Amino acid sequence: METKTIKESPLFWPARLKGPVLWVLDETLIPQKLKYIKVRNTKEAVDVIRKMKTRAFGQFLVVMQTFLLEINNVGNGGTGRGPSLRLLNKIQKTAEALNNSRPTFPFAEVTSIVVRWARQAIEKKIDIRVFVTKSIEGYLAGIRVRRLERVRKIAALIKNGDSILTHCNVSGELAMAAYLCRQQNKQAHFFATETRPYFQGSKLTAWELQRMGADVTLVADNAVGSLMADKLINKVIVGSDRSCANGDFANKIGTYQIAVLAKEFGIPFYVLTQPSDKVKTGRDIPVEIRNPRELLTYLKRKVVSGVVSGFYPGFDVVPHELITKAIAIDVH
Repeated sequence: METKTIKESPLFWPARLKGPVLWVLDETLIPQKLKYIKVRNTKEAVDVIRKMKTRAFGQFLVVMQTFLLEINNVGNGGTGRGPSLRLLNKIQKTAEALNNSRPTFPFAEVTSIVVRWARQAIEKKIDIRVFVTKSIEGYLAGIRVRRLERVRKIAALIKNGDSILTHCNVSGELAMAAYLCRQQNKQAHFFATETRPYFQGSKLTAWELQRMGADVTLVADNAVGSLMADKLINKVIVGSDRSCANGDFANKIGTYQIAVLAKEFGIPFYVLTQPSDKVKTGRDIPVEIRNPRELLTYLKRKVVSGVVSGFYPGFDVVPHELITKAIAIDVH
């Protein structure tokens, strides 16, 4: 499989381990600047996740590589049963802290894999440190290959002359597919929603699409129905944060109404997913209710006067009946 022709977006792999430090792209500062945060332990990893310094796939990368940080932090300590059990205990505590960082994200589905590797090492009486480290590195390498494959699938889905609506941000993949389309002489136009209240669509999606040379227009979240009625959109492509066994998925708040509108106007609705059978239906997804201050303030300044309450569910659930096709990548 060729991968050299795909230009990589910084959002495609926004967290990289270098020695004793995990460098995490601070997505809250884009587009003003590209700055990386130093993460050296689980506490700092949980902090960048909770503060949304990185999102979605970036949070997944932080979770997996935090185990590598902690394995290095523990030190050698020998390879006998005692040191191995202590390292297993450290890995289990790291998993617990990461699992509790955000309720909607299925971190437990991947942290449980790392814990299982650690237990397997002990059962087989092999070096737990070496085995878990190599397993995580191999796992991430596989994910990278499969994500590049999905970029190509997205590019194949896009036809010359398409006008595509997207909501929130899909961690580099859509922008890289847009670049690949340009290499293939396919012209496509993208409409990116603002994605309030974080403005991820404007700060991240519009930024990386234009950075890749794509033709992109920023629109207000509440303009979607009008765009579709005026026949300015012929495809919708969004990402997802959690998927269910029956095909339902959760994504940034506002995705559900876009799916309903796409169904009403007969517009194909595509979603990038990570298949999972851990949650049966969308009704079983715990939707995270964010701090209302995130809705009532911008750049730490109030956007309303007087005493006004705020309600900010971070996600909504799209039932599988509204999906034309899921473009999946298996993270297991």
